Amino acid sequence: MNFLSRHRIILPVVSLAVLLVATFYMQPRAMSYFGLNLLFNLAVPIALATIAQMMIIMVNDIDLSLGAFVSLVACVTATFLNDTPMLGLLILLALILSYALMGAVIHALDLPAIVVTLGMSFVWGGLALFILPSPGGESPGWLRTLMTVKPPFAPMAVVAAIIIAGVTHLLIIRSGIGTVLRGVGGNARSIARAGWPVIRLKALAYGLAGLFGVLAGMALVGLTTSADANIALRYTLLSIAGVILGGGEFIGGKVSPTGAVIGALTLTLAASFLSFMRLSPDWQIGAQGAILILVLTARLIFSRKGAEA
Repeated sequence: MNFLSRHRIILPVVSLAVLLVATFYMQPRAMSYFGLNLLFNLAVPIALATIAQMMIIMVNDIDLSLGAFVSLVACVTATFLNDTPMLGLLILLALILSYALMGAVIHALDLPAIVVTLGMSFVWGGLALFILPSPGGESPGWLRTLMTVKPPFAPMAVVAAIIIAGVTHLLIIRSGIGTVLRGVGGNARSIARAGWPVIRLKALAYGLAGLFGVLAGMALVGLTTSADANIALRYTLLSIAGVILGGGEFIGGKVSPTGAVIGALTLTLAASFLSFMRLSPDWQIGAQGAILILVLTARLIFSRKGAEA
């Protein structure tokens, strides 16, 4: 096993650093508190969505409904949570439980997660349209205040990203239950033989994904102050890209919470960088994909060299 395989956090850190230096070179005024705040303004909901996707990938599944789910949460937050907080809170809790139930059903019936989550994306999208047929709603005041607070040394997005990375690292990498959850992705049969109920573990992983998905939707509304049934549809692909960019793999339970957050920051920064280049919005998504492919190619090259050594 080579150095990069053991320390999969290195490549995401280097990628973010290179992109940050390039951004500062093109726009020196971004090298300030206000500039960093603008660069990473939407990083928090993307980071939370990436962690949600990581929970699913960690158990060898993939979630194609995450963007629609975050959009639904945003609609609930901007309507029910703002107007009738207790009802809104109950709906959000029900959504988290529904995610856990989805994970249990997928495992119990041995269904392909990619198909089930694709079907659920239409369910979440339909509910979001039912709640908010047209853009609108309003962010709860306390949520807006939380998302726009200005810490003394670094912007809120950077501070929140550090907190998210630290908490999820402790939960997934350092805790016993996190090790077992990663074991489900590595070898579910061995976990079952050890006496652990795999169906409950899958439900827990999906439930955690639902929790972080809810937090992502709430954070997004706190920043945008309103909601839309299609507000976070891009988060599905962005979250998958963030996990992989951060050193995660689709099989084997190999994930890096810190790397996933850095991957989300890199994707957020890439959008700002491409804007500074005055690249047409029609081309920006393709350019983001090219950046992702470049980083993954570099990771593959280093991995192969390590295997040959």
